[in-house]
Amino acid sequence: MRQTAPVSATLPAIHVLHFLTLMERWKLDEQTLLAGLDLTRESLAQPGARIALPVLQQLITRARELTDETALGFYLGWQMRVSTHGFLGFAAMTSATMGVALKLAARFAPTHTDLIKLELREGPEKTSLIIEECVDLGAAREVILSSLMVGLWQMGISLTGQQLDGEAAVTFREPPDYKRFGHLLGSPIYFEQPENRLTFSNALLDLPLLMADPAAQQLAREQCERDLDALVSTRTFLDRVRRLLSREDGTFRTIGEVARALHMSDRTLKRKLMTEGTSYVELLDTARKERALALLRSPELTLEQVAERVGYSELSNFTRAFRRWTGVTPRKYRTP
Repeated sequence: MRQTAPVSATLPAIHVLHFLTLMERWKLDEQTLLAGLDLTRESLAQPGARIALPVLQQLITRARELTDETALGFYLGWQMRVSTHGFLGFAAMTSATMGVALKLAARFAPTHTDLIKLELREGPEKTSLIIEECVDLGAAREVILSSLMVGLWQMGISLTGQQLDGEAAVTFREPPDYKRFGHLLGSPIYFEQPENRLTFSNALLDLPLLMADPAAQQLAREQCERDLDALVSTRTFLDRVRRLLSREDGTFRTIGEVARALHMSDRTLKRKLMTEGTSYVELLDTARKERALALLRSPELTLEQVAERVGYSELSNFTRAFRRWTGVTPRKYRTP
């Protein structure tokens, strides 16, 4: 079930670097694209750098406006490489068969991003790779999903050295410009479907990979296992921070109070949250939003009382924040 994106929902910054390279096709420079986003090519190239979903949404919206191109995701998918996906990509490309590679991709996808998850669904004759949105991708949905669909198919061709037969289904509408290049994909895409999936014959699972290397694959898989274990630990840390945000009386703690409860300095807490692609301010903003949505379901509370309980002394400030969160005013949200 698709959920509202948590502020910690991220993907590796390397994908944004590739996006900037793609934008050169339209003669767009990175200064124009990154203006006001607090990003530079140098920061994006840092090992382990990640991009939060709201920033990615802003970047994609700006790129669409500047290029007037509605099918950026398809272009991005064509230039996707296995190496883009770090140890997960290395583990997949050194697998013995396509089936092993896809199973690894589905298992370790969370180490790469928490925006989507993969599920390999095998049937009597055909297999589907399901791509599920873990969060509401919003303005980035079409670009992320179409680039991943096209990218996975192109990487499959590269890894096997063969043309692959199959079909794709996506949940979004057909882009207006799709007919200009749809025939180049080699496989049909069906739009406005119930789920995002790649479907192919079971025989594809047994195809050997050109770069199969048992020793290298074992090393890469072990690293993926360590990354997955670390991810569980990280989520536990973020859950602890989220639980500490609220006091028993319903008010919110300061960053200093949360840091002391975790037995660390403010600076350490800020650094750990930054490493996870979020901040105290972003977590607090999300907590206020969730509380506001819950309180607005209580008709006995006035808007002023809801605003006060969420931490806003002025209704006007609360209204502006709520519009930023949901796109509507709290009064309109409450109206049936």
